[in-house]
Amino acid sequence: MTKPFIFALSIVFASGGLSAQKPVWRPSAGHAQVPIWPGVAPDGQPVPGPEYARTEKGHPVAGRPWAYVSNVSRPTMTRYSPKAKNTGVAVVVFPGGGFQILAIDLEGTEVCDWLTSNGITCILLKYRVPSPPYDWRSKRYTFARSTMALEDAQRTMGLVRFHAAEWHIDPHKIGVLGLSAGGYLVAEISTNFEHRLYAPVDAADKESCRPDFAVGVYPGHLWIGGNDYKLNPNVPVTRQTPPTFLVQAEDDNVDGVNQSLAYYIALKNAGVPVEMHLYAHGGHAFGLRRTQLPITRWPQLVNTWLKTIRMLPE
Repeated sequence: MTKPFIFALSIVFASGGLSAQKPVWRPSAGHAQVPIWPGVAPDGQPVPGPEYARTEKGHPVAGRPWAYVSNVSRPTMTRYSPKAKNTGVAVVVFPGGGFQILAIDLEGTEVCDWLTSNGITCILLKYRVPSPPYDWRSKRYTFARSTMALEDAQRTMGLVRFHAAEWHIDPHKIGVLGLSAGGYLVAEISTNFEHRLYAPVDAADKESCRPDFAVGVYPGHLWIGGNDYKLNPNVPVTRQTPPTFLVQAEDDNVDGVNQSLAYYIALKNAGVPVEMHLYAHGGHAFGLRRTQLPITRWPQLVNTWLKTIRMLPE
């Protein structure tokens, strides 16, 4: 989780009684935000108050403010159709925010704008937060499974495959992309897809929730410490884990480059195709906003990689 996120969260929790008049996040015109569960979401936990959206102006990224959503208890997905020629590829996007908030534009809608400009359907998932693995009592990260978020991710993957024909998507070209905590959620669903964490509710849950490819950008919560790069046990990498792309900065002072290194080693040892790019500078939470730093050109590398794994056409 980034320093701006930590700052924002300190404001949220220090403010105590949040006004019911707080604005809520809504997608841009022409995009419908749809609940992913037909009723109450499974394994729900109390939230500090009603869901609301806020713009963080005090800690800009690439000179611009960013928006976040808090207290999500009713998860939704928003579909963004390709602006360029439809390639049939789809990506479910998981914004980051330490499983406490969701950086809904910096790590959400801005990602979708890039994907759709390349002919890729984007499904933006507003998953439930707050959620583990952060314990506010001890103020420490745990290595517990992010049950609610992972349930939301599994459910969304099934829904996208169920609607693939209707949405002009190739059901064998559906991937996931996540940043920061969303990058950890990428690893979770890439390794926890054989069994749903919840009882099936309809036909969509009969579809596979395994991603066909995965992109983790400055992921967190993967390395549990030590010089042997031991991986979080809630991310059981196997040969069936999908091809994965990783990018992180060596000066990431929030999650640290060892997160990607630990996951890369596990993927490599399991025989999973993996490509990793590490940069000297970039820090954390740069999203897709361009700066003079080379790391902000990572979307071009993803495009090339998607061609090498035969998801996008040459």
